[in-house]
Amino acid sequence: MILWHNPRCSKSRETLALLKDNGFDPSVRLYLETPPDADELRELLTTLGISAHDLARKKEKEFKDLNLAAADDATLIDAMITHPRLIERPILINGSKAAIGRPPEAVLAIL
Repeated sequence: MILWHNPRCSKSRETLALLKDNGFDPSVRLYLETPPDADELRELLTTLGISAHDLARKKEKEFKDLNLAAADDATLIDAMITHPRLIERPILINGSKAAIGRPPEAVLAIL
């Protein structure tokens, strides 16, 4: 079980606390410090069953500055690798399942 975590994000902190309160101690990946590569992101998107556009944080400055609103998945994946703040957070990966912790309780469905 791996939590892609940003300790500065309240939802990410809430998700980690929720997991611990329910007896789980996930490995924490500080994805801003150790960003995923393109293959990891593609695999994650497949596991989540969503597009890169669905994983992108559209309110981030980089999203607007890079004009990503109409970008294709390949362009968005490249942007997320270069600017990992564009990746929605937190994300829990549990074996062959994954969930975005928005709201934090959403991760409970894959435990």
